[in-house]
Amino acid sequence: MDKDSISTAIAEVFEEMAQVLETGNFGRRIRVGITILGSEHGTKELAYGAELAQKQNPDIQVVVIGSGVVTKLETVPALDEQEAHAMMDEMLLNHTLDAAVTMHYNFPIGVSTVGKVITPAKGKEMFLAATTGMSATERVTAMLKNTIYGIAVAKACGKATPTVGILNIDGARQAERALKKLKEGGYPINFAESARSDGGIVMRGNDLLMGVPDIMVDDSLTGNVFMKVFSAFSTGGNYEAVGYGYGPGVGEDYDRIICIVSRASGAPVIGGAIKLAADCAKGNLMEKSKAEFSAVKKAGWDDLMKSLNGNVSPGKKDVEGEVPPPPKKPVTDSIPGVEVMQLEDAVQALWKANIYAECGMGCTGPIVMVAPEDKDKGLELLKEKEYL
Repeated sequence: MDKDSISTAIAEVFEEMAQVLETGNFGRRIRVGITILGSEHGTKELAYGAELAQKQNPDIQVVVIGSGVVTKLETVPALDEQEAHAMMDEMLLNHTLDAAVTMHYNFPIGVSTVGKVITPAKGKEMFLAATTGMSATERVTAMLKNTIYGIAVAKACGKATPTVGILNIDGARQAERALKKLKEGGYPINFAESARSDGGIVMRGNDLLMGVPDIMVDDSLTGNVFMKVFSAFSTGGNYEAVGYGYGPGVGEDYDRIICIVSRASGAPVIGGAIKLAADCAKGNLMEKSKAEFSAVKKAGWDDLMKSLNGNVSPGKKDVEGEVPPPPKKPVTDSIPGVEVMQLEDAVQALWKANIYAECGMGCTGPIVMVAPEDKDKGLELLKEKEYL
């Protein structure tokens, strides 16, 4: 062993000893990956946020995925966003990462993100459920799922009995009635009370600013706007300076922890998002989600979902009955522009043509997710069927 190798080994030993002394943690650190390609602020800004996160949280080991920066952090090379996402997913699935932070990631329908903000009135932490993705194609169903997702994330982050409020948007009263039915059925949900004089669990804008509930339930497009305002209101909008990002994607059977940040997110938000991702990993988010769904199903969840979905007006049907999917393949490309109410029918039309596809939600709306080699043919077919 040469002199440089010995010096490196000694430095690593002292680093581990310093970690033990500072954190009292004798176990391994939580490994959180961060993809750094695609930011409006450049790779150096994201690498700086990653370095801040590791410096401020010695129990976290940050892994940078990408290229174009020089950093002391562990680095996995990737030439573009697509390759970075592929590397990130592989590392999550083989458990060399516990969680990850990225931007411009397409979740399947049924998965939405739960963000965490610092409210300006009192500096209180509040979870926004949800901020990106689409939990369901029917609005009230989506808000009810967002509630469960929010509770799971809050519990993973250490809030044993989080309070829930519903933002005063379309569908709020229906969601309120449905949640009360679940509580009557035995689901232990804790409702917040509006700070306004007339009270109630439906929250006003004042409650949003004050952070009255631990979890504010909304639809993901509304939550996305709020997240941007909360994180960038002091900077003019082009630099997100405060908060924890758009949070982890959560779904009933989703099997990884991926937290989302924006292309406008600055180093402080990157650091916060990495901390949130690590908290979700340490708090066993996926187990918390399964536990919440197990509890809510005992309270009549499935019957409630059927009653809500039965009221949805069907989209245009080009396919009679259910079509079995073709062999599954990685769907790393996307086709935007399909109306959300026709999204599932569009996927069925592609399946009928032996093109594997999935429903998804991109940064700007619903998408049909396909393999790159199938995109041109799928696009042509969807135009022919008048989905586009």
